[in-house]
Amino acid sequence: MRAAVLHEIGQDKLDVLDDVEAVGFGPGKVRIRIRATGLCHSDISAMNGVLPQPAPFVPGHEGAGEILDVGDGVASLAPGDRVLVSWLPACGTCPSCKRGQTQLCLAGFMNAGTPNFKRPGGDVFGFAGTGTFAEEVVVGAGCAVPIPDDVPYEIAALIGCGVTTGLGAAINTAKVEAGSSVAVIGCGGVGICAVQGAKVQGAAQIVAVDPVASRREAALTFGATEAVSPGELDDAKQRITGGEGFDYVFEVVGKSATARTAYGATRRGGTLCVVGAGAMDDFFQVNMFELFFDEKRILPSLYGGGDVLRSYERAIALWRAGRIDLEGLITHRVPLAGINDALDQMRTGEALRTCISL
Repeated sequence: MRAAVLHEIGQDKLDVLDDVEAVGFGPGKVRIRIRATGLCHSDISAMNGVLPQPAPFVPGHEGAGEILDVGDGVASLAPGDRVLVSWLPACGTCPSCKRGQTQLCLAGFMNAGTPNFKRPGGDVFGFAGTGTFAEEVVVGAGCAVPIPDDVPYEIAALIGCGVTTGLGAAINTAKVEAGSSVAVIGCGGVGICAVQGAKVQGAAQIVAVDPVASRREAALTFGATEAVSPGELDDAKQRITGGEGFDYVFEVVGKSATARTAYGATRRGGTLCVVGAGAMDDFFQVNMFELFFDEKRILPSLYGGGDVLRSYERAIALWRAGRIDLEGLITHRVPLAGINDALDQMRTGEALRTCISL
């Protein structure tokens, strides 16, 4: 079968090969025919080493398709079922799951160390234990979440990561209050979904901050009340909040420098929500006096900060009701053979989300 493979960490191009085989099928597993997958910035972060991932590997973790086969013991799924891929399934039995913090379950992360594929030359891993830049993937049954018939594969794929992450940051983690002021720094696909989440929550002012003009323009169509470049953020803070700072600021870049900017844009007693996935050697610093004196809440948000199954259902309900726009997130579509074009579109900021069809 075909799959896009990164041979070594640090390479910036993927190699689309036709000699890849999905492996590991057995009890408790399912085989999925991937129909659509989104390109998320986390895939690029894994390729360049910002996020730890063994290589060679197949990127992609934002996918949807149909069940081809189910292993022994899988009773909740059957061949032909339409599913999205959840890269962080809940085991249901660990302390995090028992506390209701299923997004912190580590069971899914453990899958990242087991090869999902093989080639004549040896084993190949799947990013985040999945690897959706492939025609087929074998994953645990918990990674395959049934989707209603009216949800297109393209939309379901985005719900599998970017939509859930952005919406959840605003709704689950920050719990944006109606009438509040919000700034979102970084307006790719996830940032745009944070904008939409803030809008759903009833924020009065939503300022989108991004260096790319096309992304700023797009943010206005998704609910931002204003869009500015990073150099214009201080002026917006002064005009909109009287210099006090925003009630909520979302950092959706994954850089300590951006997080520090976001901290400065947050009012005393306000909330800084860190959504971007950054590197282990990139340290965010605050001094002990400001931490105490400003009483700003610093809230990281992993995968939307809530139960992912509930978050998927909520995203579908909001989309059906016309409260959020998911089709508009897909600005580019390419076949698997064009995956490197999609990578370029992501790196330059040209795309919000590129959907790869398989």
